[in-house]
Amino acid sequence: MGQFCVYKNPNPITRTQYPYLLDIQSDLLSELRTTVVIPLCPSKTVASIRLSRLNPVFDLDDESLTAMTQDIAGVDRLQLGSQVYDLSSYRSDIIAAIDFVLSGI
Repeated sequence: MGQFCVYKNPNPITRTQYPYLLDIQSDLLSELRTTVVIPLCPSKTVASIRLSRLNPVFDLDDESLTAMTQDIAGVDRLQLGSQVYDLSSYRSDIIAAIDFVLSGI
């Protein structure tokens, strides 16, 4: 598991709306049982409510996914599905979205 890696959402209740979870927690805290994630959802379902700085968009394998940063959550690491993407190349966009939630800047 690594920071900025994307995992399949194993939860059958939320999987349709949020098929993927982006792990944003520092690797320095990898010994903790829980990790902090941002749900990712298909961009076509949130286009009208999206804020560009708060909700960065990632185009992955012909699918556009939007980070729902305002829906940050903690999850048990053991409940994460399999890793499917690494978004570390989008680090600055992800950090900017988190900063926007915390500071409004």
